[in-house]
Amino acid sequence: MTPHLALEHLWSLAACAPDALGDIHFEGQDPGLPSVYRVGTLACATIGAAALAAAECHALRTGRRQRIDVSMRRALAVFRSERYLRIDDGPAPELRDPLMGFYETRDGRWIQLHTNFPHHRLGVVNVLGCANDRDAVAAAIRGWEGAELDRALADAGLCAALIRSPREWQDNEQAAAVAALPHFAIERIGPAAPMPIGSDANPVADRPLAGTRVLDLSRIIAGPVAGRTLAQHGAQVLLINGPHLPNIAPLVIDNGRGKRSALLDLREPTDADRLRELAAGADVFLQAYRPGALAARGFAPEDLARIRPGIVYVSVSAYGHQGPWAQRRGFDSLVQSASGIAWTEREAVGGTAPKHLPCQALDHATGYLAAFGAMVALLRRAREGGSWHVRVSLAQTGRWLQSLGLLEDGWRAPDVGLDDVRDLMQTMASPFGTVLAAAPAESMSLTPARFASPPHPIGADEPCWVES
Repeated sequence: MTPHLALEHLWSLAACAPDALGDIHFEGQDPGLPSVYRVGTLACATIGAAALAAAECHALRTGRRQRIDVSMRRALAVFRSERYLRIDDGPAPELRDPLMGFYETRDGRWIQLHTNFPHHRLGVVNVLGCANDRDAVAAAIRGWEGAELDRALADAGLCAALIRSPREWQDNEQAAAVAALPHFAIERIGPAAPMPIGSDANPVADRPLAGTRVLDLSRIIAGPVAGRTLAQHGAQVLLINGPHLPNIAPLVIDNGRGKRSALLDLREPTDADRLRELAAGADVFLQAYRPGALAARGFAPEDLARIRPGIVYVSVSAYGHQGPWAQRRGFDSLVQSASGIAWTEREAVGGTAPKHLPCQALDHATGYLAAFGAMVALLRRAREGGSWHVRVSLAQTGRWLQSLGLLEDGWRAPDVGLDDVRDLMQTMASPFGTVLAAAPAESMSLTPARFASPPHPIGADEPCWVES
């Protein structure tokens, strides 16, 4: 499986014109990082899909086609962007909580805890009934059967995953639900007249998404990467956070490039009304809450299609919107653990503890697929009208990665440190200091991907659109 074949598959699923595939060129082959999975192919194909969709948006507006180049080396640097991030020539704030990681259970199984938010960490400690430190947590977990603890933590709404083999995952009801879904979905959800890409309808736009407005209600990696990708192709992206919701500082910085940032508390009627006003002027509404969470507050896809006919609503979830785990909290590493990816990586190297992919590949790939889906929906809206719903999930992306096949000795590939990719980084002054971060991976001959602004602190901006 090559990057171009993987991209052809995505392009055909989106029912895009196959002639455009001749405009994109890839360089490099797996393994680009130490893994038995084709992570580089996944990175190239998803980044390439988003870039090609952006080029199609530009071509529709201007009639001009362009060449796109994606190197695997650059794509993998972007897929590790949070790892390489530096502030003022020093390390970025700590990304992971000390309790996060793998633990062995009484029956010889392994379970992964995800405790990067303080309330998730405290919840785990309360379920275990132990002191709030790693040694105490490890000792408490050794008193539990693995499957029993997995259920208990899930029932408590916490973030954990029992390590499963691929075969064990296939026997799980949620795996069957995910298998029934495509890699992504783009569905028409309401009527609307055709409308041009970009509210300014400028036929000589110098950027593919100039004049396009995006509301980004997402945190951590997958959703924010989608919003960041739309921003680097010229969209005006307004990030909306709740004042009570936790964030992770390095991810705010890395994924906030090109965005403005405002606060709205949807528990307050006036703030909820303000979000509806913003949505009435938006082109894309991107959200990564658990399925049904925003619908309960009046922000379901169909609600926004009534408020703003022609909206493109993008939903990002962990385990998909169908099946018994649809409401389960999850992150990239947890999906790797639950679905057999961490088990397979361990088996390849002959280790004892499970082993994750060498990057947050499911997060980043899902983010690019979300941006790709949003741009394809904008193209459809321009040609045929309608309101649209794009759905992606980490589990669907993980299933696709597993289907690409394994590299028997891929784990022997050398690791790639910051010094190896410094030529792929860019610096920008920001309120956080001088940021060193991975530059966009795609090279586009007419509309180079770029960030118009540095990352903004959470809540630094007013919740309003800025006239271009």
